[in-house]
Amino acid sequence: MRKSSAATLALTFLSGACSLIPPLDSINSPVSAKFPGNTGGEVSADIGWQKFFTDPRLRKLVQTSLDNNRDLRIATLNVEQSRAQYAISRGDLFPTISGNGIAERKRALGSPDSSGGMLESGNYGVSVGLVSYELDLFGKVRSLNSAALETYFASDAARVGAQISLVAEVANQYLAQRALEEQIALSQQTYDGFNVAYDIIKKRFDSGTVSELELSSMEVQRQTAKVDLATFRQRSQEITNSLVFLAGGSIPNNLPAGRSLDQVLVAPVKAGVLSDLMRRRPDIREAEHQLRAANANIGAARAAFFPSVSLTSDAGTASRSLSGLFANGTGTWLFSPQINVPIFSGGINKAVLDSAELSKQVEIANYEKAIQTGFREVADSLAARSGLAERITATEGLVAAQQKRTNLATARFEKGVDSYFEVLTATLDLFDARQSLIRLRLAREINAVNLYKALGGGW
Repeated sequence: MRKSSAATLALTFLSGACSLIPPLDSINSPVSAKFPGNTGGEVSADIGWQKFFTDPRLRKLVQTSLDNNRDLRIATLNVEQSRAQYAISRGDLFPTISGNGIAERKRALGSPDSSGGMLESGNYGVSVGLVSYELDLFGKVRSLNSAALETYFASDAARVGAQISLVAEVANQYLAQRALEEQIALSQQTYDGFNVAYDIIKKRFDSGTVSELELSSMEVQRQTAKVDLATFRQRSQEITNSLVFLAGGSIPNNLPAGRSLDQVLVAPVKAGVLSDLMRRRPDIREAEHQLRAANANIGAARAAFFPSVSLTSDAGTASRSLSGLFANGTGTWLFSPQINVPIFSGGINKAVLDSAELSKQVEIANYEKAIQTGFREVADSLAARSGLAERITATEGLVAAQQKRTNLATARFEKGVDSYFEVLTATLDLFDARQSLIRLRLAREINAVNLYKALGGGW
């Protein structure tokens, strides 16, 4: 009956533990529940990046980066560290049981009234004990455990955020490289055209039909095109170096062929509503878990004002001889409860509680800021999507018109109707229009990637 009563008492203590964690009231969203502008699209942002990116070369680059990038590896290790810290904190919820065994044999001189010989004696013991287990009467340990769990969840959300950022950065660098390849091809074509035109002007100059000014002007344009070509090649190499860094090593040689910017490179996603954003976006979820951790720390700080009860117990057997160690009458036990009542701490407990409550207010502000940041990024991307589509359509019309103008100017020059300055002006205007079209198509693709990232990236 004694053992049963003790067990019942212990269970009563454990089950009666209360929690001093304050209720976490819902926080009103600081932004509208709907995004402005056109939120339409063909697919949900929940799709994985493998389906979002339709370019096979880009998919291979992203996978390589996810496998080898060092920053992502650090983020993953931080998650593992947080999980270990949570396991340590959770261990405090359970008693620590230890086993001890002693064996002692000593030899000493006999007493003066004896024969004066040497006396031998032994001391043996085996015990199993409860090592200073604190009864969590006011939920202090559970509060700290809850804070550690939320911190672990926050670190995992940060890892997901690192993944999304890496995927978006690889995609944007790759798209910029594709744009530069098109600009290099356009600059090479323009440079080659100027070389042909220079040879024609040079022959006419030698024959005295054109002035030296026309020849010098042609040389200026030819050298300008050469400078542009060298500049684009330099930028392309710099982006290649960036992709190597993001990939965590050399870029695979067996990459499939990539697509041009006038083809479909990414899937068109739809924004949805704010609740979807708060569920998917990792920085918002990270801020929410940090808020919950700060709220749990308030419960631990409140519990410090109340008494704490620690239990130490030990049960076993002891004997002077090894053969009699487990004989009847050799049992031993120890039960040592300890109550610690806070009386005066110089205001430390109050200061710790004030600090915990202020930390909660800081995390509330961080949570609201994360929502506002996500909302603005999505809204900006949506606004840019509509504007870019209209500008690309208009620029495509401009390129077609400039191409027709260049063809007409070239035909009139070849017939001797106009000077080459008409051809040169039309060619430069066509070059600028085609460059603008490349930049707009790049901006459209990057905007789609940024929208996908802003919506949570499908993770």
